[in-house]
Amino acid sequence: MSWYWQNFTLDEMRCKGTGKYPEITDDIATFMDRLQAIRDEAKFPLVVTSGYRSPEYNSKISSTGTTGPHTTGRAVDILIKGDHAYRLTELAFSYGMTGIGIAQKGKTRFIHLDDLTKPGPRPRIWSY
Repeated sequence: MSWYWQNFTLDEMRCKGTGKYPEITDDIATFMDRLQAIRDEAKFPLVVTSGYRSPEYNSKISSTGTTGPHTTGRAVDILIKGDHAYRLTELAFSYGMTGIGIAQKGKTRFIHLDDLTKPGPRPRIWSY
């Protein structure tokens, strides 16, 4: 498998529970291109705490079960806070991220990003 995204490693994008990663499809490549473009413009590190999650692992740790956003390979959680969190949110909108979840309270502060389109109503931005 070829990996083209200089600021993100395949190891950090793998499922933390199983070590699996899906085959790189055009949709996943487009998501990773967006994420790399955001990183390039941000000019600060984007630390991935959760990338791909296998359906079985996601069902153990998330209320989204076996079909949550992370199971597509097109979602990440980025460890971030303060002004960088604000800038990341701004860039996520401008680069077409369609799911932006913000957790900025307590010790674990992160922003979820995805570029999924699902039928029916879906919030574009939400807080945890």
